[in-house]
Amino acid sequence: MNNRNLAAILLAPAILLVAVTTVYPMASSFWTSFHVLNLARSLDRGPFIGLENYKEAFVYDPDFWTVMRVTATFVILDVGLTILGALGLAILLLRAGFGKGIVRTLLILPFAMSPALIGISWRFMLNPDYGAFARTIAAVLPFMRDVDYLASPSLAMAALISCDVWHWAPYFTFMLMGGLASIPPETQEAARIDGASNWRVFRDVTLPQLAPVLIVAVILKSVFALKVFDAIVTMTAGGPGRETTTLAFFAYHIGFRDYDFGYAAAVAYILTAILFLLSLSYMRFAFRRAA
Repeated sequence: MNNRNLAAILLAPAILLVAVTTVYPMASSFWTSFHVLNLARSLDRGPFIGLENYKEAFVYDPDFWTVMRVTATFVILDVGLTILGALGLAILLLRAGFGKGIVRTLLILPFAMSPALIGISWRFMLNPDYGAFARTIAAVLPFMRDVDYLASPSLAMAALISCDVWHWAPYFTFMLMGGLASIPPETQEAARIDGASNWRVFRDVTLPQLAPVLIVAVILKSVFALKVFDAIVTMTAGGPGRETTTLAFFAYHIGFRDYDFGYAAAVAYILTAILFLLSLSYMRFAFRRAA
């Protein structure tokens, strides 16, 4: 038996597993997106309707554009705050200081926790009657006493973004720390000798060299933000109204609450197309840097 046949035999179980658990469900759901399939009416797949499910999303369903607006708002704010927070933490943690190792260890905890558990915890802590966050905010800002954060459209979105930033900032902090550590210190020292301030050194020397890592971090966080689901289910359930309903949760709601699996599959593939474009841009950037 030659090496090629042996490799094929060894890879066959993994390929079969991927085909059964990933390829077939994706192909089946893609085909479903071109059909009528509403389990509230019939358990059987209905007639082929072409692009009508996609047309319903873009033309007939006003909720879809509301969800797109909410998704764009969430992704932009979530990505921006996560990367800025992670960059600030990375700069602070690279400096020598007492307790730096303890802080680095503690930073791992939010990322290691389950997103569903984080969402449930934040929901309890934002409860206006007994929540730790709500009590603390009320003590500092008395006019915020008895505010139901998850019942207000703007505050519910702020709470959801804060929860996701708290979860993902440690991961990107370590990524950016690696990027900062790889920058040659001689370039920064040369700028300081020329009389540049710390801000000018950061803006004109450090940031341009860190840009490739920042671009990768932004693309990755955008993908993660588009896929946020657990925190929405456990914190806000998409409410109030549709104000925290992102595209991923919208697809779930249509499929498993309204039982319209044909339309849900179409919405899910619109999200898949966005994720594919982001992943493609990441791959092109990564391979271009490697070359």
